Amino acid sequence: MDAMQPSTCTDAAPFALRVIDDSMEPEFRRHCIIIIDPTGHARDGAYVLAEIAGAYIFRRLRMDDNRVWLEALKETYPALELDAGLASIKGVVVERAGTRRRYHKRYD
Repeated sequence: MDAMQPSTCTDAAPFALRVIDDSMEPEFRRHCIIIIDPTGHARDGAYVLAEIAGAYIFRRLRMDDNRVWLEALKETYPALELDAGLASIKGVVVERAGTRRRYHKRYD
């Protein structure tokens, strides 16, 4: 998890981030670009950006009963329960971009 740098974007403007580890492979390769919509609807199974203890983390959102947690696609990374629930979610991934057009993908 890394701290995000300040920006001149409005709170509702989509923004891009680079994936810095392999926790979300094979769907999201290390160094690929993801587009985050801060106004997107966080639902079970969505790929999200969350804030935990002042740092940001990219994972898949899971919701069951009253529990909310984040899971990596690689099983070697532990799932993280969100004590603050959906309030920890800062945005939803709406697109994946890469160096080749065939790697681009939208998430609705």
